[in-house]
Amino acid sequence: MPTVLLIRHGRTAANASGVLAGWTPGVDLDDRGREQAATLAQRLAVVPIAAVVASPLDRCQQTAAAITAVAGPQGAARPEVVTDARIGECRYGDWTGRELKALVKEPLWKVVQQHPSAAVFPGPEGESMRAMQARALEAVREWDARIAAEHGDDAVWVAVSHGDVIKAVLNDALGAHLDEFQRIVVSPCSVSVVHYTPTRPFVTSTNDVGGDLSGLVPPPPKRRSRSGTRKAATASSSDAAVGGGA
Repeated sequence: MPTVLLIRHGRTAANASGVLAGWTPGVDLDDRGREQAATLAQRLAVVPIAAVVASPLDRCQQTAAAITAVAGPQGAARPEVVTDARIGECRYGDWTGRELKALVKEPLWKVVQQHPSAAVFPGPEGESMRAMQARALEAVREWDARIAAEHGDDAVWVAVSHGDVIKAVLNDALGAHLDEFQRIVVSPCSVSVVHYTPTRPFVTSTNDVGGDLSGLVPPPPKRRSRSGTRKAATASSSDAAVGGGA
């Protein structure tokens, strides 16, 4: 199955000032965020990307646009950005637009921190964290299967989303309960890598904010035998490396 790069958007003024932006329109990348997105695009230039899927919110669209503005290997054009609301930010309801330092005093804050699977944000637009995780996983799994069908199992694709959403997807990939997801850190413009297989996901890296990404380049096609068929792999792609691998 393909490999998905879960990329958080670059920094915004709301991030820097401690405001919970949620689905507030017009929350753009700040100067630092634009710099982060441009740097990430250059880091990704060595990686062939089959698809770029982004949250509809401005900060993710701007980050995705920066990624697709830089050509891939051998100058290959990047695919156009596709929008999927299912990887949009958690709907924080009445918490949207409020300062975190004020939200800390709310009784719900402890639930969000200690028992997020029970957290439902207040107001008619509020969403539960379980619902957020479910829709995001549905989107990632569907896109992964679609990209496998269209581009093959070695394809690499990008999902540009938000901190809590990416944490929830990683939490699932690690086989952990949603109540553990606050242990995961996802920084602005970080790259987290998940490779799905028929039986389990493999988490290759999390919160990468500056490493060499050339290791994400797919291997060359397997050579064919004299009969014209591809040589079989020595182990199932769903098997983990015993002893840690090379």
